[in-house]
Amino acid sequence: MHSKLPKSSPKAIIYEDQILYVCLATHPITHGHVVIVWKKDVPDLHRLAERDYDYLMDTVNSVRNAMLKALKIRKVYLIYMDEVRHVHWHLIPRYNEKGFDMFLHKPIKVTDFSLVLKIKRHLVFN
Repeated sequence: MHSKLPKSSPKAIIYEDQILYVCLATHPITHGHVVIVWKKDVPDLHRLAERDYDYLMDTVNSVRNAMLKALKIRKVYLIYMDEVRHVHWHLIPRYNEKGFDMFLHKPIKVTDFSLVLKIKRHLVFN
């Protein structure tokens, strides 16, 4: 794995296979902020083969659905940013805030990994 993203704690890993991994964000902007990271160095989504893109998006959907149930929320923002030139998605729970207000939160290093098991329990792949 040659990811340009910061290493996450093994305790933060929700799911992992040979292609990608899912983990709690190292410095979440909200409680339950999850990151899905493509393991191979791929600088942008448009460079993924169609089957790889489909696999990534199926994983994003499965994790989002698990987050909705585990966190008892109605909305998870799916955010793709390529600031580090490496394919990854941010899945950010929306609580009772309006729009972009959650982006005003100061990220704090995650120390509580109890959500990992809660999300895993609801994780179903189609």
